[in-house]
Amino acid sequence: MIHVNYFATMMVHLGYADGMVSGAVHSTADTIRPALQIIKTTPDVNIVSSLFFMCLKTKVLVYGDCALNQDPNAEELAQIALSCAKTARLFGMKPKVAMLSYATGESGSGEDVDKVRQATQIARDIEPELEIEGPIQYDAAIDKSVASLKLPNSKIAGVANVFIFPDLNTGNNTYKAVQRSTNAIAIGPVLQGLKKPVNDLSRGCSVKDIVNTILITAIQAGQTS
Repeated sequence: MIHVNYFATMMVHLGYADGMVSGAVHSTADTIRPALQIIKTTPDVNIVSSLFFMCLKTKVLVYGDCALNQDPNAEELAQIALSCAKTARLFGMKPKVAMLSYATGESGSGEDVDKVRQATQIARDIEPELEIEGPIQYDAAIDKSVASLKLPNSKIAGVANVFIFPDLNTGNNTYKAVQRSTNAIAIGPVLQGLKKPVNDLSRGCSVKDIVNTILITAIQAGQTS
């Protein structure tokens, strides 16, 4: 028996469908594995990543990667940041990227902080025009009053709208905490880096979640067609 996700992925690959949405009754691995094997990544991307659009009452934020990559190294983290910025632009946002850490600027040290610092520099080297700051704590990235104290000379601190988490544990827990504590609408995970759009649903998804993900996939398909 052919697995439905392989069948649907082949439809996208061969052009019979423009995109695929799955995951309501399948694991993330079962949804994504066929796409990685058949559709594969675009030439400029070496890692598939994900983001959530966090729709708050007053703004929309991008959180990445909160669903796929467990513990990305500096190079992978930089690619995740670049992919999230690209997707943000696709949906009409001007990305201001915060590379999150438990330290801001030069205030802390350690292996985890150094990884974020290195990733930030790699992203800057690849895309010099990208507005990006890191390492930076979440409060300094989103709150202007905190930013004025912790990183007063930064153009990103206090006004960031794209938040890159250093690992899956941090990202996944944070997006769920914000979603449940603020009643934000979390749209995603939206996959990035594939040649054609394939998106995953949570097995706890609602009808609204499915509709939102279909709309996101349709927009992505319009950009890749």
